[in-house]
Amino acid sequence: MKPRLTGALPTPTLRRVEVHLTPDQEAFIRQAIESGRLRREEDAVQQAMLLWEERERRRLEILAAVDEAEASLARGEGRRITTQEEVTQLAADIKRRGMARLAAEQNSRR
Repeated sequence: MKPRLTGALPTPTLRRVEVHLTPDQEAFIRQAIESGRLRREEDAVQQAMLLWEERERRRLEILAAVDEAEASLARGEGRRITTQEEVTQLAADIKRRGMARLAAEQNSRR
């Protein structure tokens, strides 16, 4: 079963969880609060969770893309790269698609 990457997420229920931080992590959070970047310790945990969720979503997207690529190769599809010119063209295509995706992500955040 492929991981679900889009769609409605379940409504979160709040539950108290105890988190133990290292002294360095506590100092890092304290410094962020003192500098005004954060208001509360909970804000630091929330930011960390958002970053972790984003990283996990990207990981699932990569795994899904690998599965799709392997299935494509198993069907005899694919692209044989044998010359330096083909490598250069593939790199340019990848860069172009990556830049377009980055621009789309940045526009959707605005």
